[in-house]
Amino acid sequence: QAQLVESGGGSVQVGGSLRLSCVASGYTISTNSMGWVRQAPGKEREGVAHIDSNGNTRYADSVKGRFTISKDNAENTLYLQMNSLKPEDTAMYVCAADRRWLGSGYDYVYWGQGTQVTVSS
Repeated sequence: QAQLVESGGGSVQVGGSLRLSCVASGYTISTNSMGWVRQAPGKEREGVAHIDSNGNTRYADSVKGRFTISKDNAENTLYLQMNSLKPEDTAMYVCAADRRWLGSGYDYVYWGQGTQVTVSS
């Protein structure tokens, strides 16, 4: 019954910034893990950032130092602050929730529809 709705995507030039938001409904993010996953043509799906129920964060090497994942438990909202954007960051960014072992590996149970980020020079 969980629903995740992303917003904040758009077009930006190299070096610019964007902040993505993910509002969760029917799901309490304060006691569950959350993450951002991106998919771009010609590239494998990549988990770019993750935050657990304790607030611990992890990032893909490709975005370390540039992206920051955070959450507002009161608003039940997840954020991804993206700075120093590069053309390689162009992708559909999808909010995901509740990472678990699903048999063949760890993956998220709930997924949003995604928001497009395009970085150009």
